[in-house]
Amino acid sequence: MPDIPRVLVVGTTPDYIDWIRCQCPGRALFLTDPSIRHGAKETRPGAHEEVLCNLSDHDQAKGALKNHLRTWGLSLDGITSYDCESMALTAFLARELSLPYPSVEAVGNCRDKFRSKILWHQHGVNCPRTRLVSSEKDAADFFKELGGPIVIKPTTGSGSELVFYCESGDECERGYKEIISGLMDRRGNRLYKMPSGDDALVLAEEFIAGEEFSCDFLMEDGRAGVIRISRKIPDQESPFGTTMAYVLPSSLPSAIDPIVFQQTLYGSAEVLGLTRAVCMLDFLIRDGAMVLLEMSPRPGGDCLPFLMRHRFNLDMLKLNLDFAQQIAIRIPHPDTLDPFIGLRLHARKGGILGKIDAAPLRQDPRVREIHLLRTPGHVIKMPPADYDSWLLGHVIFKPHRVPDLASQCAEILKQITVEVG
Repeated sequence: MPDIPRVLVVGTTPDYIDWIRCQCPGRALFLTDPSIRHGAKETRPGAHEEVLCNLSDHDQAKGALKNHLRTWGLSLDGITSYDCESMALTAFLARELSLPYPSVEAVGNCRDKFRSKILWHQHGVNCPRTRLVSSEKDAADFFKELGGPIVIKPTTGSGSELVFYCESGDECERGYKEIISGLMDRRGNRLYKMPSGDDALVLAEEFIAGEEFSCDFLMEDGRAGVIRISRKIPDQESPFGTTMAYVLPSSLPSAIDPIVFQQTLYGSAEVLGLTRAVCMLDFLIRDGAMVLLEMSPRPGGDCLPFLMRHRFNLDMLKLNLDFAQQIAIRIPHPDTLDPFIGLRLHARKGGILGKIDAAPLRQDPRVREIHLLRTPGHVIKMPPADYDSWLLGHVIFKPHRVPDLASQCAEILKQITVEVG
């Protein structure tokens, strides 16, 4: 086999692996935890394409990777990750193999939500007031100190998992207990390990009321280049922080100056130690000002890559490989008209999935893609016990101009039959 330099893709999921293998054949080597192969419906990569090893042990992963490279005569000229729980390992391997990637320290700053906000506060970046809490009383005291609602969450983690909105001291205490219980159940889960290897702590932060957005951008050559801006439509019937849908592209309020927006992206990333990276940022708009929530050196996941492929004809997974191999990136500059929506499909109760049928949607002229993750027999566990199994898939559609987008999301959902026993 010829020695063709590959990009090492660390710790991603079978669907992403399958996507990359189909769209970018021969470009990637996958470093994968064996646990994700259990029950995966996608075709398993060839023996030369994937290294299976315990990703919780960095030294073991490094040894397995080096042995694989020797065995198959492969070399690497890039490294990347699409998953929060794998970024620390990716930074470690990049340092050990002298490959370009954000530093271990920068990844640690991003993964630790408390540390990132402290750094932002110190450098004048607008973000919620925050505090580490180590007891129910600490959480309740922070609520009383602010005199308003707060949000409590693990210092690591992702999305809305184990995130609780609290409007009283009693709710703070209950939320804190739920987080501690949830972290105990997730011992060994790489998502809830600090970069130092310690277990995650609990963070309390000021609740900010506002419209929520996310964006992807490139940090390179001393500037931030915006790739996409999406508005989030919240799911009012699900746990706090759950996104029902993403709207792409989305316009920022007129009060947000585009130049200042790019300067904010660059400055907030630089403070965390990011100088060259594909970054994802979640933020709110309150009273015409940005309030930053979280930043990661990876592109947005979930249904966003599918949405971007349909709306922009842009393959974000491929873009990430190109960036890792230092291939020049062309960022599209689309207009803000004719948005597309990525609608997430969540189960409404736990149990055994008996039926899931989206056939009526195939006749809906708005629908561009139906992606179902689950089949009958799938076991659904609801949050806060499990935040993965209740996600059933997504639908990409181009909405009509009327009625409002949230109403059209509801119309789409009504056309999907989900039976849970």
